[in-house]
Amino acid sequence: MNKILIAYFSHRGENYVAGRLVELPVGNTERVAEMIARHTGGDLFRIERTTPYPATYKACVAEAVRELREQVRPPLTARVDHMDAYDTVFVGYPNWCGTMPMAVQTFLEAYDLTGKTLVPFCTHEGSGLANSPADLARLCPASRLLPGLAVRGSQAAEADAEVAAWLGTLALPK
Repeated sequence: MNKILIAYFSHRGENYVAGRLVELPVGNTERVAEMIARHTGGDLFRIERTTPYPATYKACVAEAVRELREQVRPPLTARVDHMDAYDTVFVGYPNWCGTMPMAVQTFLEAYDLTGKTLVPFCTHEGSGLANSPADLARLCPASRLLPGLAVRGSQAAEADAEVAAWLGTLALPK
C-alpha cells in the first residue's frame, strides 16, 4: 500500500497576495498541504528553519534572495522519522525567486529519496511552478517526479476542487 507524506514549507505573517501585502495567520502553502492530506490520507510534515524567516514581506524576500544567491542550506527544526516508510512524498512550498525556498532544498538533501515518487506543489502570485520541477529533478535524480500543481496564493483557501481534480490525474503508486 502506498504510504504518503506531505512535506511543506509555508510562510505565515506578511505575504504578497493579489497585488497587496496581507497578514496571513496560516500560510497559503499550508492550506493546500492540508487539502492534499484530507484527500490522500497522507501524513503532514512542516518544514521549518531553526531560525524562522522574517515575518515581514520585504525582510523575508531579502533573506530568501540572499540564501538563493549564496546557496545556503539553512538548518531545520525537525526530521521525518522513518522516511523509508513513505513511497510518495508531496513537496510543497511558495515559489520564491523562481524556485523553492532553500529550506526545502535542505529538507530534500537530508534524505535518500531514491525510488520514491515526488510530487511538487506550490503557491504563487503569477509565476507558477517556474524552475522548481527542474530543480527538484536535479536534487533528486533517482526519484520519480510527477506533474506538479501551482495554486495562486490569493486562491489557496478556495482551491479544494482544484486540488482534488489534480490528484485525480496523478498516477500514484498503489
